[in-house]
Amino acid sequence: MGKTNETYELDLEHLPAHIAFIMDGNRTWARQHHRPKYFGHHEGTKTVRRLALECNRLGIKAMTVYAFSTENFKREKNEVDYIFKLPEEFFNSYIDELVEQNVQMLTIGHLELAPERTQKVIKRCIERTKNNTGLKLVIAFIYGGRDDIICATKKLAQQYKDGEISLDEINEQNFENQLMTAGLPPVDLMIRSSGEVRLSNFLLWQLSYSELIFDETLWPDFDEAQLHKDLYIYQHRSRRFGGGK
Repeated sequence: MGKTNETYELDLEHLPAHIAFIMDGNRTWARQHHRPKYFGHHEGTKTVRRLALECNRLGIKAMTVYAFSTENFKREKNEVDYIFKLPEEFFNSYIDELVEQNVQMLTIGHLELAPERTQKVIKRCIERTKNNTGLKLVIAFIYGGRDDIICATKKLAQQYKDGEISLDEINEQNFENQLMTAGLPPVDLMIRSSGEVRLSNFLLWQLSYSELIFDETLWPDFDEAQLHKDLYIYQHRSRRFGGGK
């Protein structure tokens, strides 16, 4: 499923409340364009802006992007250092537009592990957009799905140890309330770009009943038309959540 030039008529009453994106293909895109791999990450930030504004226009409530995983520390130091600079580049370029368009910025993951300058930039953007009521743009930064589950388990275990909850009160809803995505709508649709077919430790609990689309389009090439195509595919699937027809 590559980049499309077709148009798709969407049912605006049947859109996902929450879309999650695994932004894959930045380095491949840079290589194909004979540019340094860091340039692919730079171009990828433009896609985040495009899709955030379009999701906001469509009335989608939340959009989560996998910006940096707990495993990404294994990459070359120069690349990691550059990725940590991207939030400042992104928000210096687009924060005024996000504020104007009523987009709220949030983050999940372990921001405290990022360089102090990166932390300050992201916290400043969260503060500046905290009263916005449109799309929630969630940056998964130094995030891992397994870690999210472990952290939630530790919180519940501590509550049980402190006598705040009983064993019978440890259920799915209380568990979800301890996840980093607590307060966000359930993820209805996950899209991974570049054709890779795996979850890469992203929102493992949250994607249990999500629709999954593995799109061959490289992330820097992903535009509004491609989003509409994947939304059209989503709208023509039957979601039964384990039930019958």
